[in-house]
Amino acid sequence: MLESDLLYEQGYSVRINTPADSLFYYFDYDQRSHNINMEFQHFHDFYEIHILMDSRATHIIEGNMYALQQYDIVLLRPYRLHKTQYPVGPPHKRLIINFAMPKNIPGLEIAYNNMLLPFGEEVPIYRLTNELRRAVFEPLNHIFTLSHGISPLNPLLIHSLFQQFLCALSQQRDRNTYVKDEIGNAIMQKIYSITSYVHSHYNDELSLDFIAKEFYISPYYLSHQFKSITGFTLTEYIQMTRIRHAQQLLIYSRQKISLIAEQCGFNSFSQFNRVFNKLSSMSPSEFRKQQASSNTASTMLSY
Repeated sequence: MLESDLLYEQGYSVRINTPADSLFYYFDYDQRSHNINMEFQHFHDFYEIHILMDSRATHIIEGNMYALQQYDIVLLRPYRLHKTQYPVGPPHKRLIINFAMPKNIPGLEIAYNNMLLPFGEEVPIYRLTNELRRAVFEPLNHIFTLSHGISPLNPLLIHSLFQQFLCALSQQRDRNTYVKDEIGNAIMQKIYSITSYVHSHYNDELSLDFIAKEFYISPYYLSHQFKSITGFTLTEYIQMTRIRHAQQLLIYSRQKISLIAEQCGFNSFSQFNRVFNKLSSMSPSEFRKQQASSNTASTMLSY
């Protein structure tokens, strides 16, 4: 094993508290394969880190597609829509870290904000050279080793080590070598440019004809290629993106449902209700009530 490798044990996990707590950690050492790729993007109200431990995969963040290679670090702030796609073949190892921590500790607010700056990058993916990666990963390997023991001090030590990891990563911001590569052929690149546009303009008037004109492509060709590449029609994709954002607002705001419908690009409240019921298997008011009672930390659309 190379020194820069992350320690790994398939199916192993470390958990401190629950997503409903202000301090929460979940380290998930496992593998995923192509046949269980998520159908659409999801979000959480906690931070998530994805570290690929095999050769390659793809991560989609709010409609943008990013190619990953071994030991790339994907940093996802709360509420950011995302999903990972694994290639056909053997399962791929990865480490997923979900976490939340109180940031309003007197005297440490500025330090905490700086520690979390990498999550705010336009392209929140880090790729480091071997030597730098070794230093960044060292606290994670200490967490892995420590977690196999039993001590009442473990939660505090893990919290301390994880902050060391985040600080080490933040200190390497100027040394990040990740560059967004073009994935696939020209039409695939155009389709994912369109999905990114949808995520940036979901509250605007969007239609097949409008987007076809905006991207200089025929409506028929766009319709066919969009379905072929994403698995959804353009209309379905727009609706799911709008409903995802509506779900976020229903959970994390107290705005009136009619205002949420308008903010998410729906022309009428009845249309919003119909689409929401179709994709979530319940009404917006039922959804909000259910989430409030269960304190669910992550939400998935129903199909």
